[in-house]
Amino acid sequence: MPMLDAYIPDGALDPTDERALLARLTDILLEHEGADPANPVARKLAKVWLHRPAALYHAGEPATLPHYKIICSVPEGQFDDERRSSMTRAVTDAVIGAERGRYDDDPYRVWVFPSEVTEGTWGAGGRIVRLSDIAGVVLGDPERGRAYAERRLGLRQPAAV
Repeated sequence: MPMLDAYIPDGALDPTDERALLARLTDILLEHEGADPANPVARKLAKVWLHRPAALYHAGEPATLPHYKIICSVPEGQFDDERRSSMTRAVTDAVIGAERGRYDDDPYRVWVFPSEVTEGTWGAGGRIVRLSDIAGVVLGDPERGRAYAERRLGLRQPAAV
């Protein structure tokens, strides 16, 4: 149940390239969450919100080039340092690639915020949805989902002394 907020200035990308980028960002988000982007159940849970910032100031002045902010949110336990780093690189490359050389390829114009939503604070369908619930749906088996969530969340727990 990953979600992504993409802040893309209006007109920064060709509309066809922008649609392709949003589909690619969905794939990247699913891959780095640990899901198969080709899995129709996992894909159905992925959401992307496109935001059109009215203005951006860079160094206190109106920006002359487009800048992008991508916020990637997944349930707690799905990211680790490697996944965060790899996703940041993949998202940055995808955004710069979607520009097709229209602007300089400065990767610092793309800001990526991979974040986890604390277990027990994700709401959907009028209820709290936990990692075990989501994994159970994607894996097609609630027990496998519970075991998966225990493993992933167990990696986050400090060892007992």
